[in-house]
Amino acid sequence: MAAEDVSGREQCETSTISRDTLFDLLSNHRRRYALHAAQRTDGHSEISDLAEQVAAWENGKQQHEITSDERHRVYTSMQQTHLPAMERAGVIEYDNGTVTLTEQARALDIYLDVVPEQSIPWGEYYLGLASLSGALLAAVFFGVFPTSVPNLAWGGLVVVLFLASALYHVWQSRQMRLGAAETPPDVEQ
Repeated sequence: MAAEDVSGREQCETSTISRDTLFDLLSNHRRRYALHAAQRTDGHSEISDLAEQVAAWENGKQQHEITSDERHRVYTSMQQTHLPAMERAGVIEYDNGTVTLTEQARALDIYLDVVPEQSIPWGEYYLGLASLSGALLAAVFFGVFPTSVPNLAWGGLVVVLFLASALYHVWQSRQMRLGAAETPPDVEQ
């Protein structure tokens, strides 16, 4: 059985991770939190440090406030369930209490398009912006607006709106990456 585990791990390291595997990994908040914490430490962490940080995030406390039972509960599930699952998927290497992120862990960021509450998805936002821009340019074409404003200025306004939106979108997406902020994207502050 050990030979099967090794060959499965080598296969994951040399190929891309399947979407099913990625979604399975990311479906559990403890795994997301552990990956986030590991990214914050440049990819090398002790399991005890990860468990302590995950327990703090789960319980909405500072690390020094968590109880030994809270820490132990997370440590046990990380060691028995979550770390082996992440290692089988090839996103970490786990050896003697040390967790090291692999190159495969970088592939996880593209699947974390977190949309905050009271917000619309970016695809819908850009669809609305394109519709509004099209309506504006059609109104300019049909002479609805005063001729004192050059037609090129209206086109420039549309370009500026898309540029500003895209810059904000890139900034927000980078903030939602695992390891980019102090806390994982889905932790309530």
